[in-house]
Amino acid sequence: LVFVCGGFQSNAGMRTRYLGPSREVAKVRSTPYNTGDGITMSLAIGASSFGNWSDSHAVQWDYNAPEFGDLSVGDNFQKHSYPWGILVNATGRRCVDEGADFRNYTYAKYGAIVLRQPNNFAWQVFDGKIVPMLRDEYRIKRVSKGSANTIEEFASKLEGVDSAAFLDEMKKYNAAVKQDVKFNPNVKDGRSTVGLDVNKSNWANTIDTPPFEAYQVGCGVSF
Repeated sequence: LVFVCGGFQSNAGMRTRYLGPSREVAKVRSTPYNTGDGITMSLAIGASSFGNWSDSHAVQWDYNAPEFGDLSVGDNFQKHSYPWGILVNATGRRCVDEGADFRNYTYAKYGAIVLRQPNNFAWQVFDGKIVPMLRDEYRIKRVSKGSANTIEEFASKLEGVDSAAFLDEMKKYNAAVKQDVKFNPNVKDGRSTVGLDVNKSNWANTIDTPPFEAYQVGCGVSF
């Protein structure tokens, strides 16, 4: 006899128990009703558990999105143009290789990496060269965004971020970009950084052309 019980992603206590610390503050991309009741009842009568309970599909999700999904917005709280920009955390430092691979191969795990950052968020940072390339989900009304026309003003717009450290990080990052390799968003172009603690493997562009835009993201759990 097999019980098919759905997930427990909408149960903060079960997320913390099985997925680990900080998962209670993750947002849920969909229904509030997958609370694991079927799982709990089945275990209570002696059923054996099966499968991987210690990980989840976790994307970068608007930091100020509601606790559960909103049908009027749909999937547009996701923010998936990050391979063309950089991610910085509260310490003002980059925290992941944004260009490790195409979005389709990294998006389902990078939300969990963002969740592990100080205060459980990051800012996706872009400049005027990339802003026109951003996906439509960046242009919705309900979005956590900062923008400016100078890098110094921009630093002050990133709520919760160490501004001085961010400016230092931008200086180091821009200096590390391989300028002799042409940017090509259609292939893994090898336009990387050199010499950083966390190098970017592809699609590395300097952050130096206004307008500067950034989008605050947390973690959105799917299942």
